[in-house]
Parts: sequence; structure tokens; C-alpha cells
Amino acid sequence: MQVYVWKGINSYGEKRKGEIEAVDEAAARAQLRRMRIENVKIKEKPKDIFENISLFQPKVTGKDVVIFTRQLSTMIDAGLPLVQCLQILAKQQSNSTFRKVLQEIQEDVETGTTLADSMRKHPKIFDNLYSNMIEAGELGGILDTILARLAIFKEKSMALKKKIKGAMTYPIICLSISILILVVILVFVIPVFVEMFASMDSTLPVPTLIVVNMSNFVKSNFIYIALVCAFIFFIFKKIYNTEKGRLKLDAFFLRAPIAGPLIRKVSVAKFTRTLSTMLQSGVPILDALQVVAKTSGNKVIERAVFRVGDSIAEGRPIAEPLEETGVFPNMVVQMINVGESVGALDTMLEKIADFYDEEVDQAVENLTAMIEPLMMVFLGGMIGGLVVAMYLPIFQMAGNI
Repeated sequence: MQVYVWKGINSYGEKRKGEIEAVDEAAARAQLRRMRIENVKIKEKPKDIFENISLFQPKVTGKDVVIFTRQLSTMIDAGLPLVQCLQILAKQQSNSTFRKVLQEIQEDVETGTTLADSMRKHPKIFDNLYSNMIEAGELGGILDTILARLAIFKEKSMALKKKIKGAMTYPIICLSISILILVVILVFVIPVFVEMFASMDSTLPVPTLIVVNMSNFVKSNFIYIALVCAFIFFIFKKIYNTEKGRLKLDAFFLRAPIAGPLIRKVSVAKFTRTLSTMLQSGVPILDALQVVAKTSGNKVIERAVFRVGDSIAEGRPIAEPLEETGVFPNMVVQMINVGESVGALDTMLEKIADFYDEEVDQAVENLTAMIEPLMMVFLGGMIGGLVVAMYLPIFQMAGNI
């Protein structure tokens, strides 16, 4: 299908222009005639020179996927055929990357491929959780219901990520500003004082000497310091990308004194929410646990969930292996045990997820309230210490006079 740009006059004598998809120019003109567009000027839309370079293409955001999911659910619920739904949604999609993906999915579905298998070809946009739930919806004939649940799940997941990012943004910005101010003072401000102190015959105080030596070291070795920092970051990233390294680092993050409890609460909320959504959608528990483990984002949690799946496959109830992992809080294990006993595991998991969402909200508020004064004290103490150290010789000279 080619895209053509056209200009013309409609039946009311008004000038109109737009884009149209057709096999060739003759087919495009035929479509415009049916739309009663006259005096048509048409040409093929110029190719985007960057369209095959992913770096220059817009990213598909979580919000794009949520909107698409809700719209597709509504259209299927209204009785529209799936292919027509995909065609309409692709045409109205403003994100060119997502539009191209939807067109490819539409073509696959037209040739007889299932919607789930078509989406699996685009794992960066539709993850395993999404594809598996779509497959369950297609098999059960409740695709519209599954899509509605997926939209709610995606919205809550995005809200959770937004809370975490919001909690981390402030300290990262403050720390970055502190480092920048420290470098500027050491490289540009301290040397001015050093020149002034050179004309003084008196011995400099110890704090001033320390600051002056720091300034000289940073000025002389700035490039080496930057290279060492880059090397440390590179090594950390390489270690984190290995199976063993990531497992140890994720275990350390879970045990961290301040961030650890928050990370654990986020992991529990994500685990219970994802598992609840998949079970409600009719996905078998063993398949659901495989997907939940891979989307956990923490290697320790992932291994624990895999062990739980292996235990369930041997015929054990879910609560026992969950408790044995030592990762999940006792309250979560007991509530899951009760939900499994009464045959309402999915409902109980959803209640746990709601509870831990509130816990995460409170933890984020507490963390932010604690970090703000600490960062202010750190920033003020660092700059204040440097200023006092540089003015000590002046105070000493004034005292001697």
C-alpha cells in the first residue's frame, strides 16, 4: 500500500487536502471520486529518509499501548471485526512507529495468524504478559474483557513506575547539582583564593590546605577522574548484565537499609497484581508464574517465583513454596494461603496488590520526606565547609592585625 498526498475541492466547493492509502495512484483517485472530491492534485508522499533508522523514530510509550488497548476493547465489544478495528486504529495513530506496527499486525491477522502470535513479533511493545493474556482471551472468546483488564493493569503499573521515578528524581537532581557545584568551586573559585594566599607570608590553616590540595588534584587530574568514573560505570554495567552479578546486586538492593524495604514492597505489589490479572484472564497458574517471574525486574524474585512454579508442578499448594523462598512477607503468604483454601486466589491477590500499592505510596512519601532535609544538610555542609576553609586565612590575618 502506498501513501498519497492530495488536494481538491469537495461537493460544497471547499478546499480540502489530506493523505490516502491505495495500491496505486489510479486506486487513490477512484477513492477520492467516491468521496466527491474534484480538481484533484495527487502525488506520492515523499519517503522519510530516517524511516529505517530506529534511532530517529518515535518511541512507543506505555500510554500509547494503554490507549490502544482501551480503544480495541471498546470496538470489539461493539461488535466490529478484529481486522477492521486494527485498520481504524492504525489509521488514527499519530505515532508513526506504532502505526507501522499495527499495520503489520493487521496484515498478519488478515492472513490467518492469531492476534497473540502477531503481537509476539513485537516484544518491545507487547511483552509476554500482554501476548499471553491476549491468547487466553482469544481462546476463551472474551477478548474484549481481557483487553479491558489489560488496560487497567497497564495503567496501575505505569502509576507505580511513576511513583518510584518521582521518589528518585529529587535526590538524583540534588546530588548532580552538588557534584557540579563542587567541581566548579574546586576548578574555578579556589585557584583565585590560592593566588591571593600566595602573597601572604603566614602559614595556611589545615582545612584551607586540604581544600587547596583537593583543588590542585582535581585540576591536574580532571580527565583521569572522568575516565575512572566512566570505567567504574562500565564495569558495574557489565557485572549487572551477567547472571551471577545481577543476582548478587539485586540481593544487595533488597537488603539495602533505606531503599530495600521500598524495593521489596514494589516487587510484592507487582507480583500479586500481575498474577491476579493473569489468573482472572484464564491463564493457567504454571504459565502465569513463568511470565510473572520474567517480568519481575529482580533476579532474586525471579528465581523465587521459578522455584514456586516447580513446587506447584509437583502438586504442592502455592503458599508453602512462597514461604520457603524467604522473599515474600509472612502476611502475604498467609493471605495467599487463605485465598487458595477458599478458591478465590485471584481475588485475594488483587486485594494484596491494592494494599501494597498503598504501602508503596506511604513509603515513597516517607522516603521523600527523609531525603529532602538530608540533601539540604549535605549540600549546605559541603558548600559551607569550603567557604569557611577558604576564609579562615583571612580571619586569621584580621586577628593578627
